[in-house]
Amino acid sequence: MKPNMLLIGGATPRMMERFETAFTVHQASEISDLTGWLKDNGAKIEAVATNGHDGVKPEIMSALSALKIISCYGVGYDAIDTAVATERNIMVTHTPGVLNADVANLAVLLMLASSRCLIRDDKWVRSGNWASKGNAPLTRSIENKKVGILGLGRIGGEIARKLEVFNCEIVYHTRTPKPDVPYTYYDDLAKMAQDVDYMIAITPGGPSTNKIVNRKVLEALGPEGTFINVARGSVVDEAELVSALQDGRLGWAGLDVFADEPNAPTQLFELENVTLTPHVASATVETRQAMGDLTVDNLLQFFKDGNVMTPVPECADMNKT
Repeated sequence: MKPNMLLIGGATPRMMERFETAFTVHQASEISDLTGWLKDNGAKIEAVATNGHDGVKPEIMSALSALKIISCYGVGYDAIDTAVATERNIMVTHTPGVLNADVANLAVLLMLASSRCLIRDDKWVRSGNWASKGNAPLTRSIENKKVGILGLGRIGGEIARKLEVFNCEIVYHTRTPKPDVPYTYYDDLAKMAQDVDYMIAITPGGPSTNKIVNRKVLEALGPEGTFINVARGSVVDEAELVSALQDGRLGWAGLDVFADEPNAPTQLFELENVTLTPHVASATVETRQAMGDLTVDNLLQFFKDGNVMTPVPECADMNKT
């Protein structure tokens, strides 16, 4: 018999075809009374496929007494309680690596869109201002600027490499320095913000980074600084960010993530010093296919030999070989 799998959130047709070949799939979105269904059926679920946004709510995980693996479509997994999972010997996987390039590309795109006022200048042409008022105001270059990266993991390193072509000086802040990188380390995030022209957040979400970009950090970045967020909305104090942008205490921002997605603060909508995208850093056809393939591959490999390709760090020692 096929193992029973609970699917939380959506899946592409390509993923569904592979899921249904290997598993008996139960889609949470199609169950009207999930609590009741879990009471009757939770004990037979051995696998969960989910995503970084939906994760696995505690009440769902606790109802799945036979759960062996959670495969997360996405690199971020802060919506999954890995402490509970590891305590119960539940493997948790995610999809790092395959999305590095496109997430880094969007970070650079947001930098360029902010510095060159892409949204404002697009409106300048469409409104007829170019014809009636003449050239748009000058913008700023990212060439030779100092860029601080908050979080220098796989994606942060890829962003740093891409920015080298613009002759940017790269510095970074992480919990501990990385001896194998050629960039300057800051142990104080506010001091780094004070010293850079651009700050890019690409650190994991979760309690340890919640609102790490606070009023002090934003004001250190200052009216000539730009904040780019391709991490999680939770890493910045969103109310302080909005206020700083409105008041001019922060110069510009490029934001792909928000605290209460899909709801972005409406105060940002009329600001010309902000570029907004709807959490699409990894949203290319090529990358999303690779993420979907890896989500399924981890599940198939686990039920084949107990191993997975990309466990989250907390589960890395749970592979059998």
